[in-house]
Amino acid sequence: MSLIVYGVPLSPYVRKVCLCLAAKQLDYKLEIVSPFNQPAWFFELNPLGRIPALKDGDLVLADSSVICQYLDDKYTGNTELLGDTVEQTAQVRWLEKYADYELAPLTTFTVFQQRVINLGMQKVCDESLVKLAMNEQLPPHFDYLEGVLGHNDYFVGNALTLADIAFASQINMQHAGEQINAQRWPNLAALFERVKALPAMQTLLQSEQAMLASMQ
Repeated sequence: MSLIVYGVPLSPYVRKVCLCLAAKQLDYKLEIVSPFNQPAWFFELNPLGRIPALKDGDLVLADSSVICQYLDDKYTGNTELLGDTVEQTAQVRWLEKYADYELAPLTTFTVFQQRVINLGMQKVCDESLVKLAMNEQLPPHFDYLEGVLGHNDYFVGNALTLADIAFASQINMQHAGEQINAQRWPNLAALFERVKALPAMQTLLQSEQAMLASMQ
């Protein structure tokens, strides 16, 4: 098997790459590398020490966006994840970056960090940070994304793209006991559940639940 992903399932960026691989119907091996205290050899793959990294034969890549774009460019002929036109590709890339840079710091590195990681490391959970993220910081982002989505099933071209995958990869918020308010953002909540129901996501969630259980 030539495709190897390095990282942990609970990372939204690793999750995004794994969902991209599944959508492209590509077999891969996930080699566990923690985002903390990475082994020395991992820095040969990514000198920044960040997950994920990907190895495809002799090629090594880092950064989830770069990896997903590479996979979509190289492995054509099945599901196209970056849209069908230049305009759609630009939209997909924008929304992917929006999820990575605006949502992840709040859903994963605030809510999930406080509620799950901190408690797993026997640290105090700062609920004030969770409430700030849920009540003040995330709502404007959800308002924007609800408007972009409208009544469509998917963000771009009414088909599953990397934009939807990047958004749904923020499921760490749900792991921490929080949900998207379906009354305020009905279409966004429906999209989240639509991607969550994909067989590939369900498979990932099974391994994630096992990892979460081991952290308690």
